[in-house]
Amino acid sequence: MNGVLGAILPLAIAVTISPVPIIAAILLLLTRKPLPNGAAYLVGFTLGVGAMLGLLVWVAGSLNLSSGSGPSKGLGAVELVLGLLLLVAAMRRFHRRPMPGTTPSMPKWMDGIANFTPARSLVVGIVIGAANPKNLAVGIAAAAAIASAGLSSGDEVVAIVVYVVIAVLGVAAPLAVMLAVGGKAQAILGNWKTWLAQNNQTVMAVLLLVFAVVLIGKGIAAL
Repeated sequence: MNGVLGAILPLAIAVTISPVPIIAAILLLLTRKPLPNGAAYLVGFTLGVGAMLGLLVWVAGSLNLSSGSGPSKGLGAVELVLGLLLLVAAMRRFHRRPMPGTTPSMPKWMDGIANFTPARSLVVGIVIGAANPKNLAVGIAAAAAIASAGLSSGDEVVAIVVYVVIAVLGVAAPLAVMLAVGGKAQAILGNWKTWLAQNNQTVMAVLLLVFAVVLIGKGIAAL
C-alpha cells in the first residue's frame, strides 16, 4: 500500500498545481455569487477527478496489469507511452508560452464566467476534473499503478480517496483564502490570477517535463 501511495502522490500533485483550474476557481470567487459558485466548482471538480480515476482503475484492473509479484511489462508499456505523450505536450506548452509584455490567452469558456450560476459551476468543475487531457493522462498512470499492485477493493478505494484529496487542493486553495480573510481575498486572488495566467504555459511545460521523464524512466525499467 505504501508503495502505491508513493507512486500516485506525485501524480496527484501534478493535478493540484495546474494553473487553469485554479484560475477558474479564482474567477468564480470574483462573481456576484462567489461562495456558492466557488463551492459548487470545487464539488464538481472533486467528483470529476474521483469518478474519472475510479473508472480508470476499474478498466486497468480488468486488463490484469499485475504480474503477481509486482507490476508487469504491461504497466511499463503504459508508463512509457504516457511519458512520451507528456514529453510532447511539454514541448508544445513551452513553445506556446507568451512572450514578455504580451497578454496570455485563456480558454474561450472563461469569457462568460462572470455570469455563471452554481449549477453551471458544478458542471464545469466536473468536466475540468474528469475530461482535462492532462488530468486524464496522469489519471491513467495513477490507475495503472493502483491496479497493478494487487490491492484489496478497500485499499483501492483508500488510494483513490488519497489521490483525489491531494489533487483538489489547488482548486480548494482560493476558496479557503476567501473563507479565511473575507474582503481582503479579492486583492490576493487577483494577484494569484495574474501570475498564474502569465506563467501558465511555462509552469505546465516544466511540470509535464518532470513527470514525462519520471514515467519514461519507470517504463523503461519495467520493460
